[in-house]
Amino acid sequence: MAKTLTYKIIENHLVDGQLEKGKAIGVKIDQTLTQDATGTTAFLLFESMGPSERVKTELSVSYIDHNMSQFGPENHNDHLYLQSIAAKTGVYFSRPGNGICHQVHLERFGKPGATLLGSDSHTPTGGGIGMLAIGAGGLDVAVAMGGGAFYINCPKVIGVKLVGALAPWVASKDIILKLLSILTTKGNVDCVVEYFGPGVATLSVPQRATVTNMGAELGVTSSVFPSDELTRKFLAAQGREKDYKPLAADEGCVYDRVIEIDLSNLEPMAACSPSPDNIKTIKSLAGTKVNQVIIGSCTNSSFTDLMMVAKTLKGKTIHPAVEFAISPGSKQIMNMLASNGALADIVGAGARILESGCGPCIGLGFSPADGIVTVRTFNRNFTGRTGTKNDNVFLVSPQVAVIAALKGEIVDPRESGIEEPKVEMPFEFTIDDNMIQKPLPAKEAKAVKVLRGSTIVVPEPAVKLPDTLQGKVVLKCGDKITTDHIMPAGALLKYRSNVPEYSKYVFNCFNEQGKPTFAQRALELKKKGIGGVVIAAESYGQGSSREHAALCPMYLGVKMIIAKSIERIHKANLINFAVLPAEFENPADYEKIGAGDELEVKNLNDAIKSADVITIKDKSGNFEFKGKLTLSPRDRKILLAGGLLNFTKG
Repeated sequence: MAKTLTYKIIENHLVDGQLEKGKAIGVKIDQTLTQDATGTTAFLLFESMGPSERVKTELSVSYIDHNMSQFGPENHNDHLYLQSIAAKTGVYFSRPGNGICHQVHLERFGKPGATLLGSDSHTPTGGGIGMLAIGAGGLDVAVAMGGGAFYINCPKVIGVKLVGALAPWVASKDIILKLLSILTTKGNVDCVVEYFGPGVATLSVPQRATVTNMGAELGVTSSVFPSDELTRKFLAAQGREKDYKPLAADEGCVYDRVIEIDLSNLEPMAACSPSPDNIKTIKSLAGTKVNQVIIGSCTNSSFTDLMMVAKTLKGKTIHPAVEFAISPGSKQIMNMLASNGALADIVGAGARILESGCGPCIGLGFSPADGIVTVRTFNRNFTGRTGTKNDNVFLVSPQVAVIAALKGEIVDPRESGIEEPKVEMPFEFTIDDNMIQKPLPAKEAKAVKVLRGSTIVVPEPAVKLPDTLQGKVVLKCGDKITTDHIMPAGALLKYRSNVPEYSKYVFNCFNEQGKPTFAQRALELKKKGIGGVVIAAESYGQGSSREHAALCPMYLGVKMIIAKSIERIHKANLINFAVLPAEFENPADYEKIGAGDELEVKNLNDAIKSADVITIKDKSGNFEFKGKLTLSPRDRKILLAGGLLNFTKG
């Protein structure tokens, strides 16, 4: 039977279950990646799982790319812990300044046909070279590092057929923006997007990686391209041709849905605030004044992206009303731009050069002024993510961004009067891995002392859910509540290694001055033995993989989330920390419940064992409603055990 590429990779890694859509399956993980904003907790949990000191994957890499601003000791404490625990456990360590995890992993470690699990939602970047790369919470990654399988629902596969070729000034970013306009950010749980068709051969690996990276905003499990001759050339240029293998879907395979995109008909587009699926054409936005432009992030910081920028800027000057910055995706890219003179052209035009890291994409620096338009080549534009309330963010390609920087307004680059420069993929990349520390041999690793600064606090373990849940609605919120809403990033990221401190900021965006915060209200209930409950509408928990959006509410005593729908990674994180994820059987019941309502669920553990629906009594309104439990048998066991850590330890 003809198979999709997705199913061929899964079948080759299947260790539990059968390839039946919607059913839970266990997949062997070849590689893992963590980054410092999620990695500290992941390694603390890995240590908590048991006596094994060495990872059991083929390869695991710990990256420092998020918390590099280092105001106070917290971030550097994390870095030293991660460096020492990597040496102890047999993990590669990518030092601060070496680059963004997804860009570096693509360059130095990714392999076609391999599985990659990362504690970052943009891990699917690896699909650009034919990996099945999946984002997950840190506890799931810790289990994978210990040799455990990763569990997902066997996915549907959405085939995206690419035909034609991109016209001048139209970029691969416009492919994923087009797809977001079709599929939106919700309703795609338990799907993989697989690209095929003659248009694939017109896209370089960096272009493909842009598409798979921002594919995370669709809410899918992963996105994947075939591995072909262009993949081989990319790996050969990285000195890794031995890692190449050709991979493609079988001729005649059947997709669950097919979407055809003619690359020749695409035009420059933007995702406008407040969501990556709020898509408009650049032509319709032309004339919008711009005061800030940033080119970089894991989506668009490749060598070819920045060479296009450098050639466009050569001999020109940034518009005086615009603050402009670039952040190369890796040290490799920074070195190559410096060596060939492109960096001088960028600086000469008036650009500020930021670190090779995540930076402004997660609200760490370069926050825009009030009331201005900021144009960015990033992947997310949730309200306030920049660090500025009520920000106005346009997500665009580097082609659109560089023209906006020169003109001081949004201009369709095809009508800018500037010819798009030609940029070729290099035959060889500059390879210098001096910022990557290789794992120590096991005998040497035993002598390593793990450094734990005072700001690193081992997370409090989850506890079993009560048989009768007495709860109270601490917060009622609406659609598209992201993990940024739940756990803010930016300057507060430095507290991620200290759950009691970081938990003070849960749902910080909903706190009102002069009134008790969400954390204060939840903790007060916890002291009384009352479980906190959050009520939400559609697509709760979309966005980042940050498990703190489950871990910190759990610490505050939150026992249950009831929403119209919950996104995949966040739902898994809730289960991992023994917070019950329920969905309204009748979405209209959402309207009946108010903040402060007292809720009760009886015989909860019996329901978790086998029921698909629970009865929830709203004691304040004196009515009952139903909540769906869409759980696999393994999910039920994890919840009954009091979370994944307890389940894994047995």
